[in-house]
Amino acid sequence: MTTISSRILIADDNLQNCELLDAYLADEPFEIAMAHDGQETLNKVATFQPDLILLDIMMPKLSGYEVCKRLRADKATKDIPILMVTALNELGDIERAVQAGADDFLTKPVHRLELTTRVRSLLRVRHLTNQRDRLLAYLEEVDGEAVKSLGLK
Repeated sequence: MTTISSRILIADDNLQNCELLDAYLADEPFEIAMAHDGQETLNKVATFQPDLILLDIMMPKLSGYEVCKRLRADKATKDIPILMVTALNELGDIERAVQAGADDFLTKPVHRLELTTRVRSLLRVRHLTNQRDRLLAYLEEVDGEAVKSLGLK
């Protein structure tokens, strides 16, 4: 039995695109959730707490750009890696995605190897960042206890 190692949210208004990305990632130990518009994406992020978001740009209610900006502005979600997956492929679209806070960009049609490679890479960075944050919190705690025990504060 394979254990789930990461949670991925696929956000795309086209159900077939969601199913294709899900199928491409099916062999990986991921728990996958889906959202089909910008507002649902924000709601799912809050409840599902993904480790990575695959985000389409052109969605109803809120665009992927707007979703990305809102996630980056929120302390609770600012560090979740976002991989924009879109049919838009002009340089201006890529620049706008980066300005909104995207970590990476894939153009549709997506190739399976490219998707899985980028997903693994972004998740590796996410998990290393989480480990670093836990270690820093632990060191702060240990340092605080040492200061107290030495009577320095």
